[in-house]
Amino acid sequence: MSASSHSWIEILKPNFKVLSFKERGLSGIGALIGLAISSLISWYALDGINAWYIAPMGASSVLLFAVSSSPLAQPWNMIVGNVIAAIVGVSCGLWITDLTFAFSIAVGLSIFLMMTTDSLHPPSGAVAITAVLGGDAVHQLGYYFVLYPVLLNSVLLIAFALFFNRMIGRQYPQPAQVNQRSSDPTPTQKVTIQPEDIEYALEQHTELLDISQYDLESLILEAQQHANHRLSLEGRCADIMSKDVIYINADDEILHALDRFKQMNIMSLPVLNETHQLVGTLALSDVVEWFRNTSEIRSPWQDQVKHIMHRQVVMVKPEQNIADLIPYFVEKSFNYLPVVGEDRKILGIISRSDMIAVLYQNLSERSV
Repeated sequence: MSASSHSWIEILKPNFKVLSFKERGLSGIGALIGLAISSLISWYALDGINAWYIAPMGASSVLLFAVSSSPLAQPWNMIVGNVIAAIVGVSCGLWITDLTFAFSIAVGLSIFLMMTTDSLHPPSGAVAITAVLGGDAVHQLGYYFVLYPVLLNSVLLIAFALFFNRMIGRQYPQPAQVNQRSSDPTPTQKVTIQPEDIEYALEQHTELLDISQYDLESLILEAQQHANHRLSLEGRCADIMSKDVIYINADDEILHALDRFKQMNIMSLPVLNETHQLVGTLALSDVVEWFRNTSEIRSPWQDQVKHIMHRQVVMVKPEQNIADLIPYFVEKSFNYLPVVGEDRKILGIISRSDMIAVLYQNLSERSV
């Protein structure tokens, strides 16, 4: 083979990483066993009807066992995508007499609906074609084709994929990376690439991107540069603050505040009044001190947060420079700083973890 023909072959090959022999073997074995088990169960469950198993399951097995981390391989995508494609395919087969138009419209409409419902699953395109061109065995089922074999096959194959991938140590399905304490990103996520950084980079490209390794690296580099500019120490407090603020009310009972501390596992909380204004701060040590003095006789109105909270609170503005906050966390060991707007209305908080993440990000940039 000449050098020129070899170079043409290299151009046609995708720039994929070749996995180890073990990973390739496990992927093949998983698909083999998964298809065998799910098809046998379908055969017995459907009492051997002609349309007991459909070919698109083979394509789905490639995603489930070879690229299980792909968004297209997640359970939602396979089940919802296949069901949508089956419904559309059966409908087109019943109402459109020309088979070419029928399966073409079925696939096109299925793609639109799958993208609309965030359930894109490439093998579902073949499900739509099968519903139209599957012959008498499929046509006799009508809309029952959606339930069996499509939904039955999909659920059985997904169930085995869940078992097999977890058994060999793969994370499946892929969990969403969210902050378990609040709806805000975690401190680490806030100092790395966020969706708005990706959107900024995408806006710089007017052409449709085919995300190869090179394209993805270029996109991430642009997004990271934008994130670094946003999250430098010259950035604003609004860029790193958590907007989903955990707080207690000034009129809450102290016992309720203790439950809040235990529930959230934090050391101090901002105290707000009925109009959402910041009126103080309460530390867990203040509650502990209150319990140590339980022998004292108190009036009922002395059991509220406002009676033991600290009314002098250090606050920062959203447009304030992040570097201004360092002395409070380093020298005075603050757990958090509230970010307030006009009339002391709380807009967010910046925790010690947020500042550590920002400082780490800046330190990493300087060491590069």
